[in-house]
Amino acid sequence: MAETSDEAQLIADGFGRVLVELEWYDGLRVGLVDINGQPHYFDGYGQYLGDEADEYRVWPASPAAVELEREQWAIYVDWNERQGAGAPYLGQAGIDARYDELDAQLAQYRQAPADARRLAGELRYTGAGHRVEGTGYWFRWRPSR
Repeated sequence: MAETSDEAQLIADGFGRVLVELEWYDGLRVGLVDINGQPHYFDGYGQYLGDEADEYRVWPASPAAVELEREQWAIYVDWNERQGAGAPYLGQAGIDARYDELDAQLAQYRQAPADARRLAGELRYTGAGHRVEGTGYWFRWRPSR
């Protein structure tokens, strides 16, 4: 994947690409992100309750989880490119059997462990959209207050 100058600057500024978007609700809430070259899950747990808008639980993703997440993300990106108006949402059971299988396999990894770090995330969007290599979203992390 060729990086744009914007992406190179984001990396230089300490941002990591969101590799997989798992949940969107008035903004990016849950997914898989690159932090210092290592994939991590993030979960904006308090945002549904009106808590600190940029606080997330963050924990490392195992290589096995990353492989499965990337496979499921590729299915989603392909579906997203092909869908037409009124198409059913891929996350609904029965639309794609492999996607559903992966959902079941990934459930254990997507649960934040008790020792998940609480970090504040600063989000940037490049407008790149959903691609197999990741999203157009980037996070930079700092300790939470």
